[in-house]
Amino acid sequence: MNVLIIDGHPDEGRLLSHLLDHYEGALTGAVAVTRFAVRDLSFDPVLHRGYSADQPWEPDIERVAEAIDACDHLVVGFPLWWGAEPAALKGLMDRLLLPGFSFRYHREDVFWDRLLAGRSADVIITMDTPPWYLRWIYGDPVIRRLKHQVLGFCGFKPLRFLKLGVTRRGGAARQLDAWRREVARAAISAGGLKRGSKRITLTGRQHFADAIRERQS
Repeated sequence: MNVLIIDGHPDEGRLLSHLLDHYEGALTGAVAVTRFAVRDLSFDPVLHRGYSADQPWEPDIERVAEAIDACDHLVVGFPLWWGAEPAALKGLMDRLLLPGFSFRYHREDVFWDRLLAGRSADVIITMDTPPWYLRWIYGDPVIRRLKHQVLGFCGFKPLRFLKLGVTRRGGAARQLDAWRREVARAAISAGGLKRGSKRITLTGRQHFADAIRERQS
């Protein structure tokens, strides 16, 4: 199993990175791991013209795209800031998850092909908000968006979310052992997740410029 781990924290040496280390260490079986920290990548996080023009990938985005193409299981971790992922991680998703690579709209109807199908994902979120409050008061907006409009939209399935909070006022120190166990359980069970078949490979995908022409046709 090929596992891709993406650390979405802008700073190094933080709780999130420690939990991803623990996840990686708990993986079992024949596993090949590729890991990126968004803070170490060099790219423009702004998709300046949306889908109306081709904005070529920088080498680091090319590397992440190749790793996503090769992976069977994706692990993304980030702290929850203002109800969402940090800006650099959002920018990476904007630049990376393009039509022709991650999805393709149908010409004849309102639906689309999920080009990253056949891959599962775990999302690890650290937060100051109590997980129960995020769900019952706010309605889990970050999870609903990632599940239905981002990762799930592109084909990742099954998708699992680990909501780890409250981190403030000593909460991280008190709950760290429990969070490590939760992260380890997710890692140990990742190999047994039921994934569909991968649709197509990176080399067989439509180039973004072709996707632009298709949208304009």
